[in-house]
Amino acid sequence: MKCVVTGGGGFVGSALCSALVREGHSVVAIGRREAPALKALGVQTVQHDLATTPEALATLCADAAVVFHTAAHVAMWGRYEEFLRGNILATRHCIAACRAARVPVLIYTSSPAVIADGSHLRGVDETYPYPRHYNAHYPATKAVAEREVLQANGSELTTAAIRPHLIFGPGDTNLVPTILKRAKAGRLVRVGNGTNRVDLTFIDDCVAAHLAAWRTAQTHVKTIGGKAFFISQDDPTLLWKWIDHVLSLHRLPPVTRSLPTGVARGAAFAIEGVWSLLGLRSDPPLTRFLASEMSTDHFFSIARARSVLGYQPQCSVMEATERTFTSLR
Repeated sequence: MKCVVTGGGGFVGSALCSALVREGHSVVAIGRREAPALKALGVQTVQHDLATTPEALATLCADAAVVFHTAAHVAMWGRYEEFLRGNILATRHCIAACRAARVPVLIYTSSPAVIADGSHLRGVDETYPYPRHYNAHYPATKAVAEREVLQANGSELTTAAIRPHLIFGPGDTNLVPTILKRAKAGRLVRVGNGTNRVDLTFIDDCVAAHLAAWRTAQTHVKTIGGKAFFISQDDPTLLWKWIDHVLSLHRLPPVTRSLPTGVARGAAFAIEGVWSLLGLRSDPPLTRFLASEMSTDHFFSIARARSVLGYQPQCSVMEATERTFTSLR
């Protein structure tokens, strides 16, 4: 079958493309940059800006059995217009293209950040409401996009949103590289007392969840259509203990500096004010959203994914970590 993957050159998108090729599907990967590794796999790669008019995208989606929309603008800081284009407009155009090309299934890669309200989130499920206010453009625009995808579900287009949390594994371009970069620059500071637990998602299981959603959409439309699904290893982990373990595997010292949560959030508010006032484009050392994410519990129930998608994580967080970094030993 023909499958279209937006953001095909990204971490999740490229892993998904590889899995689809292994299953024998014809894959079209859409991205903003060249993807020679995907070409080598036999994937048709197309450079296209999803925020432009959807007509060209509809042509690329013609005869597709599914569109996996993994593309997103992921950043802790930046102009709202960048998030509007990369998350909201791109998603609206994917929905429009699917309708125009009569694609039967659209699977959207969302994030638990869409319900991040600054409080501890302990074992909450998909009924937890979207907050009224967000402290960053990324979760705010991802939430708008997710809602529009789910509202687009209907008799001619089945839609679902996958919410994997803190994805890592071989080929990671975001989570672990960011941790290592900050550590090497001396900018990694623990926020809070270090006892907060979080969910993490191994890339192989993240891809498996996307494929399970597509299979379910083909056979059990009513159970999946218009729904979101939390995805993780179902193994809440002490965030800072895990970070120290990753640093150790890379022969870097553990995090020793720390800030109380209240101090960090106050500092982040002031830093954001300075960055906004001066119109700085660089990433600030700390933001309110980052301070919250680094100090609060955020782990989620995957009961819906288990029952509806048949999703079952294949390993613990520690086992996934060992698989990811075994070459360093």
